[in-house]
Amino acid sequence: MAAISNISPLSSSSSLSKPISKNHSYSLNTPQKSAFSLLPKTLQKPSSLPCNYVYHTQKPQFTISSKTPISDFFSTNKNEGGSSFIDDDDNDKPREECGVVGIFGDPEASRLCYLALHALQHRGQEGAGIVAVNDNVLQSITGVGLVSEVFNESKLDRLPGEMAIGHVRYSTAGSSMLKNVQPFVAGYRFGSIGVAHNGNLVNYGALRAMLEDNGSIFNTSSDTEVVLHLIAISKARPFFLRIVEACEKLEGAYSMVFVTEDKLVAVRDPHGFRPLVMGRRSNGAVVFASETCALDLIEATYEREVYPAEVLVVDKKDGVQSVFLMPRPEPKQCIFEHIYFALPNSVVFGRSVYESRHVFGEILASEAPVDCDVVIAVPDSGVVSALGYAAKAGVPFQQGLIRSHYVGRTFIEPSQKIRDFGVKLKLSPVRGVLEGKRVVVVDDSIVRGTTSSKIVRLIKEAGAKEVHMRIASPPIIASCYYGVDTPSSQELISNRMSVEEIRQFIGCDSLAFLPFDSLKKMLSSDSPKFCYACFSGKYPVMPREVKVKRVGDFLDDGLNGPFDSIDGGWIQGPRNLNTEKEIDPLLQA
Repeated sequence: MAAISNISPLSSSSSLSKPISKNHSYSLNTPQKSAFSLLPKTLQKPSSLPCNYVYHTQKPQFTISSKTPISDFFSTNKNEGGSSFIDDDDNDKPREECGVVGIFGDPEASRLCYLALHALQHRGQEGAGIVAVNDNVLQSITGVGLVSEVFNESKLDRLPGEMAIGHVRYSTAGSSMLKNVQPFVAGYRFGSIGVAHNGNLVNYGALRAMLEDNGSIFNTSSDTEVVLHLIAISKARPFFLRIVEACEKLEGAYSMVFVTEDKLVAVRDPHGFRPLVMGRRSNGAVVFASETCALDLIEATYEREVYPAEVLVVDKKDGVQSVFLMPRPEPKQCIFEHIYFALPNSVVFGRSVYESRHVFGEILASEAPVDCDVVIAVPDSGVVSALGYAAKAGVPFQQGLIRSHYVGRTFIEPSQKIRDFGVKLKLSPVRGVLEGKRVVVVDDSIVRGTTSSKIVRLIKEAGAKEVHMRIASPPIIASCYYGVDTPSSQELISNRMSVEEIRQFIGCDSLAFLPFDSLKKMLSSDSPKFCYACFSGKYPVMPREVKVKRVGDFLDDGLNGPFDSIDGGWIQGPRNLNTEKEIDPLLQA
């Protein structure tokens, strides 16, 4: 199931019709260049520069209780359709919603994009797309499913060109989901533009309402489409200032890559919630990706992060140009990238994910020790922290749970219901490792607690004498609004129960979380640069609209109809007269 489209440029400008030369080498502007030398001549006079933009050419060195009843917003029907069984255990972890990649200056851009998306598949498994530029025409292929299911040799043959962007996304199933699969491509008066977005805009509703009042027509229910409309109505010149102007109206999290007939643009929001890195292949091709693991697969050398509030513009004429949005607050990078989302072999926010997780395990062993015979992990995300725990405790690490990688999110349940069916399909205990042993089980997080209780039961049924749970993150007490799909605060077990109550619910012999203060101490001077909203309920950017998610369900962004009817899951928060911001009623104590 794939959509294929060719978008012809609306502009006949000769400056957009120049072919992109092969094997061209691009380099960042050196510090010796004037701050205005990267600009078109019409903008080089300081007096003509917009006062709220900063141009940059140097290459930097390298327990919240809900008092508001929300049961009316919850759906009790978790299953869709007859005999198929929706695996609720998949929803017992926070979900990173997207991964993006952009490539400029390589004759096999779309194929490299395809490979990079494979490396980012863990960031989204339900939709994928690539937009390539050939002869000043943006060609798009998108589809529902894994990258390998959406693309094949013949489809990639239809995406020639030296410039491409790609996207993998996580979402809920829906009959109209295909139209929401990115990258989005649109034509407007000055040409065509494609965009791939990782994050979530907290002022999406207000922006969409404003645009609709002014005559805009929306084809999807994705917040990313708002960005295209803002660019289209902008009157700023040259083109990249349209993106700058549009982004300054956005609030929330966005790491985006754009492509036009002759430019690749990467943008990161001023807080830098979601990661975005830059690399370069040996032939000079510039690569942007959500994680460095994508650069490794396509043999691109990691150069640096795209900085918070930075707009990087790549074209044949000027190479890489850097522009900064204003204002530039203190970064608030998502700590859960290091806890769960990113692959261990990635470098995220300038730190090795593997090293971070190993230290999390060491901290747990030091601050929550217990007499045990073996340390095991809940695969795959708990493995590195379990290794750290075992090394610090001097206890052997064993593979006590084997994970099956061949189970989809929907499968057929036997008519005779089997207890813990979903977990048993994915995790198999190793009796030889567990029987008669005092076992420490290391996992990355506990969300609802439903999966953890089933895992503890599996291990005890395999003969374990004691089961001690160690969680390599602090308790999650609040929902995320910055591009992570989490349940409502009401559903988060740590928001409703104490640690001892959770231990009893799960059924383990002891339970300990990574202490919040120890986490911040480990991050040292970088600690203020991270977002801890899911652990503290303190949001760097307060949501203007509140998405109340249904129990065991998520917003189906494939629905049609007016914005305020989408899923019935969006409500307007009460107005705070002191700040004139919309406040989440679930966060008001």
